[in-house]
Order: sequence, then C-alpha cells, then structure tokens
Amino acid sequence: MSILFDHSRQERIGLPETVFCQGKPLCVIAGLVAEHGRPGGSPLFFTRLAPEVFAALDPGLQRLLDYHELSRTAHTAVLPPLPRGRVAVVSAGTSDGPVAHEARRTLDYLGIGNTLFEDNGVAGLWRVAANLEAINAHDVVIVVAGMDAALASVLGGLTPKPVMAVPTSVGYGVAEGGRTALFSMLASCAPGVGVCNIDNGYGAACAAARIIRLINHA
Repeated sequence: MSILFDHSRQERIGLPETVFCQGKPLCVIAGLVAEHGRPGGSPLFFTRLAPEVFAALDPGLQRLLDYHELSRTAHTAVLPPLPRGRVAVVSAGTSDGPVAHEARRTLDYLGIGNTLFEDNGVAGLWRVAANLEAINAHDVVIVVAGMDAALASVLGGLTPKPVMAVPTSVGYGVAEGGRTALFSMLASCAPGVGVCNIDNGYGAACAAARIIRLINHA
C-alpha cells in the first residue's frame, strides 16, 4: 500500500503536505519515515501519531524522527526558519496541552518563531493580564480553550493581532466533546476571531503560517 504524495503543495500554497497518521497502516507510515528520513530527504511532519504506533515502528526508523508524545507529532527535520514574524500560542489550561503543543510543534516544523503561554484560563483573569504585553508582542495569536472557551472572546477583545481560536474537547457533560467550546467561539462578540475545528491545533498553526508568510513576502 502506498500514498499519493502531494509534492507540489508547498509551491502552490506555501505549506508542505503533512501526514495525518490516524487510520493509516503502519507500513505506510514506516515507508514515509524511511523515504523522508534518509540523508537528503525532504522534511516531513506527522500528526496524530499515537504513542503505540510510534512504539511499533522499527527502532531504526524511530531514530529518524523527532517525536513528541503529548502532541502526537513527529518530524524528520524542520524547514528553514522564516526571518520575520512570531506566533503566540495561548492555552486556557494544562488539559488543553495536547492541542496547544500540536500547534507549537507545527510552527516549529514550519520554521516560525513562537511562544507558548499555558494556563491562562478566564477563571483567573490576572494570568491573561500578566501575559498580555508579551502576547501582543507577537504577530498572530492562537487561542486554545475547552469548556466555555471564553478565553477566545477575552483575548479577541484585548489584542489587535489576528486571532485563531481552537476549541478543545476538554470538559464535563454539556461540553459535549468540544461542541460547546466551538459554538462559544463561533458566537463570540469579539469581532474578527477566526475559528478552527475541534482539537485542530495543526490547522490553526497553518492558518497563522499563511499570515506569517505574507509578512515575510511584504
């Protein structure tokens, strides 16, 4: 079994193809690691690479990957750093860590400078206030939050920078696996907040990357 790889995606849209590992046979993932991890191979990023799948890879292939268990991401190498533009990744709580770190790791892979600000939930607004100046020093802000996802509206009303909001599937009962957070972000009264899919830190990072690329090509 093989994968029809989109080698020209970076030339078209500025973002290379990424391998979404969930549901893919181990042999396909192993083949891609072997191909792109060899000397001279093009850098490749893997998302939703579960720890048990990574553990099932041959140790020689594992050594070709920089693997991060919490975010379930891996890369063979990273792209050249972009000289301008930084992204702030702001999470509401430690429980949002897998999604926030997926966004951070994606930005790292794409060569985009970033800072992760964890534990800025609205139950303690002093935490947001303490970090606001540092957050506003960035060019794009990614907000990662579950439960009522109020952090997206709060930051959307405090920063002039583009905001990409990511609802997470964190929360009890009526949080409904992130649907409540999604609806809250979509219904935000803070104008101009972009909303990504539930738990899609990768997608938010790619949206931010499009803006950062414009800054570098201005």
